[in-house]
Amino acid sequence: MAGNWKMYKTPAETKTFFEAFLPLVAESKHCEIAICPSFVNLHAAVEAAKGTRVAIGAQNLYWKNEGAFTGEVSGPMIKATGAEWVIIGHSERRQYFGETGTTVLERTKAALACGLKPIVCVGEVLEDREAGRTEAVLAEQVGGGHAQLDPDSFAKVVIAYEPVWAIGTGKTATPEMAADAHRLIRAMVAARFGETMAAGVRILYGGSVKPDNVKSLMAQPEIDGALVGGASLDPGSFASIVNF
Repeated sequence: MAGNWKMYKTPAETKTFFEAFLPLVAESKHCEIAICPSFVNLHAAVEAAKGTRVAIGAQNLYWKNEGAFTGEVSGPMIKATGAEWVIIGHSERRQYFGETGTTVLERTKAALACGLKPIVCVGEVLEDREAGRTEAVLAEQVGGGHAQLDPDSFAKVVIAYEPVWAIGTGKTATPEMAADAHRLIRAMVAARFGETMAAGVRILYGGSVKPDNVKSLMAQPEIDGALVGGASLDPGSFASIVNF
């Protein structure tokens, strides 16, 4: 169960969040928990979560370890903060910052090379959904991204399916719609890496996940967890999702 804080919170607000959140999930041993704040909050989050089961991740990384890339942050820099996870290829990165299948693959390789665990996002926009192109878009994104990795590397990747039309809109794919997409992705993994890998890959659902819909989503066998946006900003709300 991963929280994506996007561009919210200061270091002080991060500390306040963890003071309220950690007691609510102290006994939550049924799943892994990760929170991904902005770069400037990584240190505060790592310090606040130290000694707990809550892991910290970043929201992006550059694919070079260092260099003249003003404004970018590398995997080794993120790793040095104590963070363990990194989100790659989020729809907002694709929509606003020119993310492509090629750059997703490069970022994924960079994350794996420095020991970060990547959560790689895929998903279709509303126009593609309405045109019946969901499968084609997923095939392009999965095939153009992590499916090009070798099996040992791919085994370390978590996939997040996020229908773009359901992110921050209040709209949510029905549990059945979400499960269908997860099933498609798992079939693509099976075709590339075999049934054993497909059975083991974790696929999260992201798209307006809230306390009142998480139980029905998680009831679907194909859905292995959630990548939560806005609802992860409130400690009580995110704890309710973790403890669904």
